[in-house]
Amino acid sequence: MIPANFNYHKVSSVNEAIALSQKLGEEAKYMSGGHSLLPMMKLRFATPEHIIDISKIEGLSYIKEEGDLLKIGAMTTQTEMEHNALLKEKYPILGDAIWLTADPSVRNVGTIGGNIAHGDAANDQPALMLAMRATVVAEGTDGTKSIPIDEFFHGFYMTALEPSDVLIEIQIPKAKKSSGGAYVKIERKVGDYATAGVAVHIELDDSGVCQQIGIGLTNVSAVPMRLERGEEILRGQKVTDDLIAQVGQVASEDCEPESDLRGSEAYKRSIVNTITKRMLNKALERARQ
Repeated sequence: MIPANFNYHKVSSVNEAIALSQKLGEEAKYMSGGHSLLPMMKLRFATPEHIIDISKIEGLSYIKEEGDLLKIGAMTTQTEMEHNALLKEKYPILGDAIWLTADPSVRNVGTIGGNIAHGDAANDQPALMLAMRATVVAEGTDGTKSIPIDEFFHGFYMTALEPSDVLIEIQIPKAKKSSGGAYVKIERKVGDYATAGVAVHIELDDSGVCQQIGIGLTNVSAVPMRLERGEEILRGQKVTDDLIAQVGQVASEDCEPESDLRGSEAYKRSIVNTITKRMLNKALERARQ
């Protein structure tokens, strides 16, 4: 389908974007890569009167460790992340997700900031950010704000961002020596939304006890979901096969999938159980390397 008519605006700075958004009002939407917004516009699920293209704002594409944080600029593309040596070496969970994100033509343009700011539980990055305890940094009319990821997703396509806010950076706690993460999603075909997905990030102490654990679920609830009950089972424990099996069962119970063309509710719960256990084992393997 073809989107409804809209006016296109290109900006070159965050301040210009914020000012233009305020001027145009609620009928204006930001666009970076466009791979989340444009499909909705083609289906007439979104009909903004104005599109503000922020993809050419300089200085928002970077990947670096600074102090105790990994910092990723919001305009960093999936391809830039895919080929970054630091992420390959210390944050392989991000590579897991990127390889499962559509195809190279999408990854060349799609940005991490747009993936998160869209607030879509079917996107891959929200589950990773929940698992890794990220913080979202945005610039708005009231200045810079830092939003913990657990406070970021408010509802179906709803986030803590105000209409004029520009997401500028994602901050993730720096990877520790005995930490590891993993992500997988099940999809009918390449580029389809996930039937279900699971992200796991775990930190162990010197004796192998789980000090911190994050588990994020993809597309099995209306809002990107962290598996808090499953995390509590593992935190402070030496992870065993029995505990992993318990967490898989909890994941299948606590997720909230709906039956659709990708499968029945029961099928999706079964998938979540299986891949939660698989990703826990894979994250543990990486943490022990």
